[in-house]
Amino acid sequence: MNGDNVKVDVLGGVAEVEAAAWDACACPEAADGSRPRDPFTTHRFLLALERSGSVGPGTGWLPRPLVARIGGEVVAVAPLYLKSHSRGEYVFDHAWAHAYERAGGRYYPKLQIAVPFTPATGRRFLVRPDHEATGRAALVQAAVQLAAENRLSSLHVTFCTEDEAAAGEAMGLMRRIGQQFHWENAGYGSFDEFLAQFSSRKRKNTRKERAAANAFGGEIRLYSGDDLRPEHWDAFWQFYQNTGARKWGTPYLTRAFFDEVQENMRNDVLLVLAERDGRPVAGALNFIGRETLFGRYWGCTEHHPFLHFELCYYRAIDFAIEHGLARIEAGAQGEHKLARGYLPVEVHSLHWIGDEGFRRAVAQFLEHEREAVSEENEYLASYGPFRNTGQEEE
Repeated sequence: MNGDNVKVDVLGGVAEVEAAAWDACACPEAADGSRPRDPFTTHRFLLALERSGSVGPGTGWLPRPLVARIGGEVVAVAPLYLKSHSRGEYVFDHAWAHAYERAGGRYYPKLQIAVPFTPATGRRFLVRPDHEATGRAALVQAAVQLAAENRLSSLHVTFCTEDEAAAGEAMGLMRRIGQQFHWENAGYGSFDEFLAQFSSRKRKNTRKERAAANAFGGEIRLYSGDDLRPEHWDAFWQFYQNTGARKWGTPYLTRAFFDEVQENMRNDVLLVLAERDGRPVAGALNFIGRETLFGRYWGCTEHHPFLHFELCYYRAIDFAIEHGLARIEAGAQGEHKLARGYLPVEVHSLHWIGDEGFRRAVAQFLEHEREAVSEENEYLASYGPFRNTGQEEE
């Protein structure tokens, strides 16, 4: 695919691209060895998914990354997948698929620019500095052309940045707005300073939750970098399988993925484990970005009151405050996060539908959905735990 001196190739996996060339587009801010904005579009993360068999033949996620070059130099890349289902995306289009197929169409396969199994906002059109407009346009045009020429039903770009959503909409893609709950750091010096912003009743509730959780009969430990050991992943694999079986039926990630993380990404990870009698009984897995802590998975083999909230939310806040991180993205769903100081925010995606009639119907749906999400976010935010300025203590 060529245009404006840009050549875009469709590859069979990120393994076919040199890590340095990919990361020069995905995380140029990390060229000095510092942390990337997020680790999920780095070469090492996407390659871990491929090497571990978490994506690839038989998974419904067939890697088809786009690589744009000018004069042989890689200037833009995108993690594109050929999808045979809609699982593991967290921007759900199941209703679209059902409607399309009831009308006699074939919704799958479709194209997806995304990080598999990862509902975390980040750049999806990964472009080297000074090539932003050209590179982004080339990737969008190539992805749409690929879908159209192969008579695929649709193209989806999920959890892109707000800036990308606006640019994609200007290029003719349909913009969708969803909801997540994020924690924002207002320069807190401690958890108590954060908690001081709560109303009195909700502050007391939080302290009671933390006290009950920490009385589970063991210790809570945080592991990252060289403190992580293979046995920690053995324990977390049990937790992940338990949660995956309950939520998705079959866990998305393979056991080998966590070995890849241990080998190549342990500095990107914060693993919070609750250990009792010398063995882990619950755990929460986070990935560490330049300014954001990304909560990803939780699981347990024993139930203890409020331990989920302590490991997933409160210990994450402790870590973010201690390390000066600006926010925590705690993953998909969960209005229960609201009471723990995680407030609703908008998340963005882009969509292209090949069939004109169906595209009009989806566009009308998205317009109404955007209004509903905006109203719901405003309503939910008013029920957060924070006291209003000048509000008397309860």
